[in-house]
Amino acid sequence: MGILSNRSSIDGFILLGIFSCSQTDLVLFSVVMVVFTVALCGNVLLIFLVCTDPQLRTPMYFFLKQLSLMDLMLVCTIVPKMAVNFLSGRKYISFVGCGIQIGFFVSLVGSEGLLLGLMAYDRYVAISHPLHYPILMSQRVCLQIAGSSWAFGILDGMIQMVAAMSLPYCGSRNVDHFFCEVSALLKLACADTSLFDTLLFACCVLMLFLPFSIVVVSYARLLGVVFQMRSAQARKKALATCSSHLMAVSLFYGAAMFIYLRPRRYRTPSHDKMVSIFYTVLTPMLNPLIYSLRNRDVMGALRKRLENCRFGSQP
Repeated sequence: MGILSNRSSIDGFILLGIFSCSQTDLVLFSVVMVVFTVALCGNVLLIFLVCTDPQLRTPMYFFLKQLSLMDLMLVCTIVPKMAVNFLSGRKYISFVGCGIQIGFFVSLVGSEGLLLGLMAYDRYVAISHPLHYPILMSQRVCLQIAGSSWAFGILDGMIQMVAAMSLPYCGSRNVDHFFCEVSALLKLACADTSLFDTLLFACCVLMLFLPFSIVVVSYARLLGVVFQMRSAQARKKALATCSSHLMAVSLFYGAAMFIYLRPRRYRTPSHDKMVSIFYTVLTPMLNPLIYSLRNRDVMGALRKRLENCRFGSQP
């Protein structure tokens, strides 16, 4: 009932965006669209390779497929609407559309953060207990890890979406962002948002520090195992196995913590928008590149598919 009454008081919002009509911003917009296209193609290709190549049907690639699906949905939730608003000059989003965007965005970011954290445990088991790896990371365990990541992310998204859409908005409709971001939207509420601010901060701390603590503990124990290895070649191979995941974790958690865990007095809309571009567009493009260019199995599967296409096209 609260959501319906809010909708009657305000029909929608104006997303001020990140680009103007200057020549420089037109170039930057073109760059963002190129990055979006690469992210789209890279994640679709990685999902296709994992689904079709028998050699990639292992727990690690199962998690990479889930990560690519999350990245694919994330860029499709944000970038198309941003592009339409910029090209049309309308910059409008409906009240319901804003709520849906909040729900998808928070759910996908939360799910990806949890999955990246739990993937650290997968790397720990693979290196520390290689003989027991198929048992410890069985198909059932993999489904439980992926399912819990999706479930907690969606729960977080639903909580924030319902709470944000239940607030009364009766003043300005201008959201100083390029999508319906919760903290930017709260500035327009004509009610006391201190309780919601506390809830939002608690959700962010839980969804960031819980998986990040799993990463820290897993890699602390993993490094202990690696440094006990007598073979320098074995140590090098073990560290190379983890390097791609560590790069993805650093990109995601670094940007997310900068956005959501800074004191409010240090936050500015321009900084928030620039960092949001980084982890909503750039990171989804970099993840498939990090995991494919540095991975011989993925590159081998890609070469095999290209050779099959080339031979199939010959008369």
